[in-house]
Amino acid sequence: MELSVVNNKGKDTGRKVVLSDDIFATEINDHAIYLDVKQFLANQRQGTHKAKERAEVAFSTKKLKKQKGTGGARAGSRKSPVFVGGGTIFGPRPRDYRFKLNKKLKTLARRSALTYKAKSNNISVLENLSFDKPKTKVYIDLLKNLSLSDKKTLLVLGDTNKNVFLSSRNLKNAKVITFDQLKTFDVLKADKVVLAEGSVAKLEELLG
Repeated sequence: MELSVVNNKGKDTGRKVVLSDDIFATEINDHAIYLDVKQFLANQRQGTHKAKERAEVAFSTKKLKKQKGTGGARAGSRKSPVFVGGGTIFGPRPRDYRFKLNKKLKTLARRSALTYKAKSNNISVLENLSFDKPKTKVYIDLLKNLSLSDKKTLLVLGDTNKNVFLSSRNLKNAKVITFDQLKTFDVLKADKVVLAEGSVAKLEELLG
């Protein structure tokens, strides 16, 4: 797959970049994508939810009434789950939702996600950026020049660029990462994936 490289003004530079078919035109594996996204979302969960059980409810343990002869069911104390404010039966407890995935499967999922974007023409290549200082307005102008102001964008850089990252941080629908931070979830969530020219070779080496 061959794409033209555009500059930060949205103009064609005349250069072409050939994207590897092994990464951007691979056989899509939807199950691998499902597992990778499931792991990502599970890893975001805090797992701090907790309900008070019978032993933790702050009520007296005094017996409410005599055992028999009242015409009703037995009642040991106000802590019983059958009473309002009593303990919760089988309530949620703090737990860790994280789980592991095979590295090859995660790589396959990322290839599949990039292939989806390539097939729908939602990948573009931008020449390498260099901002003198962090400024959100400069990044907004960049998105306008690329006709991406109203879209969710994912910009993939070849190297860490603090000024570019800080310039995009206040924008809700814009995300900037380096090639080694690429996640299946981020690729699928974005309307458009923008690859910095210097990230293409590194990304293909990482996922190859």
